[in-house]
Amino acid sequence: MSDQSETPTVLYLVPTPIGNLEDITLRAIRILGEVDVVLAEDTRTSGRLMQHLGLKKPMLSYHLHNEHQTVQRVLDRIEKGEKMALVSDAGTPGISDPGFLLVRECLARGLKVECLPGATAFVPALLKSGFGAERFTFEGFLPVKKGRQTRIRELQPETRTMIFYESPHRIVKTLEQLSEAFGPERLASVSRELTKLFEETVNGTLAELAAEFAGRTSIKGEIVVVVQGNRE
Repeated sequence: MSDQSETPTVLYLVPTPIGNLEDITLRAIRILGEVDVVLAEDTRTSGRLMQHLGLKKPMLSYHLHNEHQTVQRVLDRIEKGEKMALVSDAGTPGISDPGFLLVRECLARGLKVECLPGATAFVPALLKSGFGAERFTFEGFLPVKKGRQTRIRELQPETRTMIFYESPHRIVKTLEQLSEAFGPERLASVSRELTKLFEETVNGTLAELAAEFAGRTSIKGEIVVVVQGNRE
């Protein structure tokens, strides 16, 4: 057990807006302006945000596909005295985005990590669903192929509200699979384009939601699915 209260922070996890650029905090802007380097999931996306904020900082690409190859070089630079901020394309880094490995390795070396509070998609989706928020389970993205059906079956008896992230091209399949496993009458909520101009939340049974989205010619935006827990 270690107390890092007196240790200077070397890595900041900085949430960025999930859509509306006004949703960045004053503290996040200050930290992004103070660090030496910004680690970005996509330097183009984060570069536009930095430009909007009037900030110029060196940026390094740090994403799911280069995380294991990059983490050692990042740690070496941090240990030499560079302060860094980790950002994802949108929301809080480390939640269904890269970040866990770097945080773990920093802590293993006694390096202080600080996480700023801020935007994340599942909280507004959970609250807008109207289901109980006292106890919930965040599942993130279901496995794309192997283990997908197994995980869905395991969640069938779950009594807490369940939260899933999903992509537009898989949302219909997911709603159909959840309907089959949990029962077509299980209540759920689908939130799309949160905080953006065309933000939408649709509530209904899993069967109704599957039919609704299957009937659409196009589906856009990142999606959060909230499913009521088992009441039986």
